[in-house]
Amino acid sequence: MSDADVPDGMTDLLQEFIDDHGYLSWLGTTVESMTHDTLVLSVPFDEKLSNSRPGDGDDPAQVHGGIAATLIDTAGGIALRPHLDDPLNGGVATINLNVNYLRPAGGDLTATAEVVRAGSSVGVSTVTVESEAPDGESKPVATGQGAYRLFR
Repeated sequence: MSDADVPDGMTDLLQEFIDDHGYLSWLGTTVESMTHDTLVLSVPFDEKLSNSRPGDGDDPAQVHGGIAATLIDTAGGIALRPHLDDPLNGGVATINLNVNYLRPAGGDLTATAEVVRAGSSVGVSTVTVESEAPDGESKPVATGQGAYRLFR
């Protein structure tokens, strides 16, 4: 699918929504790309999002796992919006969220959500979050799946 498969201006409107959203804006969340069945969001590394404490010394800062969970929940739900009758005004609410942490994240986070199924009232998405791992390579740091109530 291509970006043309989402309503005109949806990506820009989504970024405007994020910029106006207190928490997502505070995280620095950006929309990287969107198609009818996928969404890529990112959050830049920031010390304020880490588990580091004063006195941690030379240990590299690691991003708090809640940030990855936020990206999984947010990207998974938003990825389902193009399946709504009214993608801009319809509603999506999380029913269930499962997060599996794979390794520490030490850099920018990028979440790629893919729609598994969008039924008449429930949708399911899977999400992979990648970041710089302690060895310096970009690797999956968390995976998750969300079930969402679709308000058509």
